[in-house]
Amino acid sequence: MPAAEVNTKEQSSKKLQQSNPDYDPNIVVEAQNLSKIYHDFWGRQKVRALKALDLEVRKGEVFGLLGPNGSGKSTTIKLLLGLLFPTSGRALVFGKDASEVTKNEKIGYLPEESYLYRFLTAEETLDFYGRLFDMPAKVRKERAAELIEKVGLTWAKRRQLREYSKGMVRRIGLAQALINDPELILLDEPTSGLDPLGTREMKDMIIELKEQGKTVVMCSHLLADVQDVCDRIAILYQGELKELGRVDSLLKVSDETQVRFDNVPESAHAEIRAVIEKHGGNIISMENPKTTLEELFLSIVRESSERPGHRSDRAAN
Repeated sequence: MPAAEVNTKEQSSKKLQQSNPDYDPNIVVEAQNLSKIYHDFWGRQKVRALKALDLEVRKGEVFGLLGPNGSGKSTTIKLLLGLLFPTSGRALVFGKDASEVTKNEKIGYLPEESYLYRFLTAEETLDFYGRLFDMPAKVRKERAAELIEKVGLTWAKRRQLREYSKGMVRRIGLAQALINDPELILLDEPTSGLDPLGTREMKDMIIELKEQGKTVVMCSHLLADVQDVCDRIAILYQGELKELGRVDSLLKVSDETQVRFDNVPESAHAEIRAVIEKHGGNIISMENPKTTLEELFLSIVRESSERPGHRSDRAAN
């Protein structure tokens, strides 16, 4: 990154700290008692999409936002982008109110449906979005070539998007979300339409973004994908936060212990621990086994349906 750009970001951060003494640079996204109610034409309450949401997303982590259809995931994303205004509470991004458009310079967004210009090529698409960020022509060209290669579309970079498959459109959509080298990336169903190879590559790119120090917030219905890449997750149900914590902690089955060992003959299996050393075996690991994210998710949804307003008792770290 050019020194001038680094200095600009440092100056911006210092100004933000001066204007907001409570600003913590390690907290990228914060929801404070965030609620959203949709009303009908007559002003009557139609849907409570989000109810008193409290959460924080920390710098450099991959955060998963999960929930069934209608749980408030997309509403939360739109509130963070400033596309919607909260009924009550606050949404903060980089310490600024989400309604401040200046914060969007540091955000990349991949919507669930990529609404791109179908008659532009991949190169023209990225050049167009680079212009929106006032990027110099040389920087736009270099950045576009780098991103097209990263998402595996070099062979189709001069084809119009109308000729692209859904998976190819998804890839160029991700490239568009990264054109401004954002610090925060919001991904809505990032693996939608991708084949297994494309899904694996997408997850690898998300992990690579984390390694670069980026912060990623992603929504997905594919729970295995979230389990593979997310550090922490929040599970929403009917607009309420039902679970929040680290993936490894939430999936741990605390009342069972799992023992793995090698170099032990079949005759010693029944004796498990006392005779492992006697037979020259080694304990590889002894830990709490984990359930799957899918099982956790379905369990929480069932509990929430049976006991409205009840918060899960699972520990959240």
